[in-house]
Amino acid sequence: MLVSLPEYGKIHGKSGYTLRRMAEKNMFNTAHKIGRNWVVDSSESYPVKKRAVKRPITVVSLFSGCGGMDLGFVGGFDFLCRRYEKTDFNIIWANEINPAAYETYRSNIGNHIIVGDINEEIANIPEHADVVIGGFPCQDISINGKMLGISGKRSGLYTAIVEAVRKLTPQVFVAENVGGLLLKQNEASLKKILEDFSSLGYEVSCQPYHAEDYGVPQSRERVFLVGTKAGKPKFTPPTIVTATPITAKEAIGDLEAVAKDKEFSHIWSLANVSGEQGNRRLLADRPGYTIRSECHGNIQFHYSLPRRISMREAARIQSFPDTFRFPGKLRETERQIGNAVPPALAWHVARAVEPLIERESV
Repeated sequence: MLVSLPEYGKIHGKSGYTLRRMAEKNMFNTAHKIGRNWVVDSSESYPVKKRAVKRPITVVSLFSGCGGMDLGFVGGFDFLCRRYEKTDFNIIWANEINPAAYETYRSNIGNHIIVGDINEEIANIPEHADVVIGGFPCQDISINGKMLGISGKRSGLYTAIVEAVRKLTPQVFVAENVGGLLLKQNEASLKKILEDFSSLGYEVSCQPYHAEDYGVPQSRERVFLVGTKAGKPKFTPPTIVTATPITAKEAIGDLEAVAKDKEFSHIWSLANVSGEQGNRRLLADRPGYTIRSECHGNIQFHYSLPRRISMREAARIQSFPDTFRFPGKLRETERQIGNAVPPALAWHVARAVEPLIERESV
């Protein structure tokens, strides 16, 4: 039955002026004029304006490892009773050379990852992405390495990220490495890296981050290089969120009485004190020491139990959620956890990057 707009308004609690404007914008299916007056079918539902939804932010990931940085960028996980909300980032392509890390990534993050040498696979990257991310190998930059800088075979692979940025011209790129990149011994390497990215038309923020400041129960210093296109808004590092760092006991204390569980990766190295590195015992009232990737007995000893920490405890110290599973054997899991970017830290960086991305609604 046709009714006037004022009558329709009484049914839905809306003003006649509002409904007339909506009718003029063709927001009703049945509204039309009879003479000078608008009428509408009384059975028509009140139009609900669709909320504008922005398209996902597309991401290409290099040197993805088991997925720590990527998990942080997509969000949607819980860690130590805190929810890390899902972001608008959508990883459309990722690459990792290690087959075991690839399997872990695929099991937890998604099937968009390609296993293989980045120097060969870079020819297969998508034509465009809003963001490029990657933690390029640090062995030649770390103070525990040979300090060859980017002249080394491993850390020189940063050029793959440069090439990806050149090909994809993303709005933002994020490259991660160890804090040693800022040491005087690596001054020339850092200068070259910044020059290479700047030559592509990007303004680069180079900041050290202490993981314990961002909800990670670990003393871990890392450097993030965040590049934005010249003339676009500059990147502002995320605000420190943890005034009092999470201690080792707070992070893993509930696992003290848990028996070995291979499915849960609650297994540990039986190595004795090695006489070299990694023989420190965790301190219960302080964050864990830096989790490293080498497998010659470097995983730390528990603060109260007569054993090294388990892989699940190491994953906790790296801020991986308990739902993140490591299907490989102990040594491979050690490498994957030690090489990873802490997801909680990556999440805070991602949230700081998100507002910089220009994207249309869908």
